[in-house]
Amino acid sequence: MVKIRLKRMGAKKAPFYRVVVAESTSPRDGRFKEILGIYNPVTEPAEVKIDIERARYWLSVGAQPTDRVARLLKFNGVDEIQLKFRPAPTGEPRKKAKE
Repeated sequence: MVKIRLKRMGAKKAPFYRVVVAESTSPRDGRFKEILGIYNPVTEPAEVKIDIERARYWLSVGAQPTDRVARLLKFNGVDEIQLKFRPAPTGEPRKKAKE
């Protein structure tokens, strides 16, 4: 499966990310097919530059964005994304193991 996800770059405690298209089995900072843009959360406001046309192409051929990338794409105007948020946990909290 092909995913659109973030690849961590930059120095220790000063990260920035590349938005890349990669196979889901490849490591986070490993092999990728294409760079779609950058995301720098350190700057104020956060810098986001994404090639929208290429992102739409990859979404049309079945690439699945991660939660964070889906929010970044939605922020940049890609309306084809249906954001899937995890529901809040319900029910009783876990019981602690007896000591």
